[in-house]
Amino acid sequence: MATTKEFTEEVLDALGARDVRVRPMFGEYGIYCDNKFLGVLCNNTMFVKITQPGETVGGDVGRGSPYPGAKPHFEIPSSRLGDSTWLYELVRVTVDALPAPKQRAKPKAKTATKETNL
Repeated sequence: MATTKEFTEEVLDALGARDVRVRPMFGEYGIYCDNKFLGVLCNNTMFVKITQPGETVGGDVGRGSPYPGAKPHFEIPSSRLGDSTWLYELVRVTVDALPAPKQRAKPKAKTATKETNL
């Protein structure tokens, strides 16, 4: 079952008008804050990367994998989506613990070649 648009809106509403956004990704959604990838929405469930500071805030939350082969993430129960203060605190400490995104290399400018007639 793919994540519904309504669920993505519920998650964004729970986080308020803060700097969190979701982007479509392989039929599901990636969650970003401060341009850092912090988790996914899969099968109408929110998954947040596990970090050491996140353990302090979300330590009692279950773990699960959003898809086969993925690393374990915090699996946020729908009952916790109603606690926007707690949820945003988990997102904030997680984002603060994640490394800055790598800058993409700028494409090299193509050099014009002179065409010669032989």
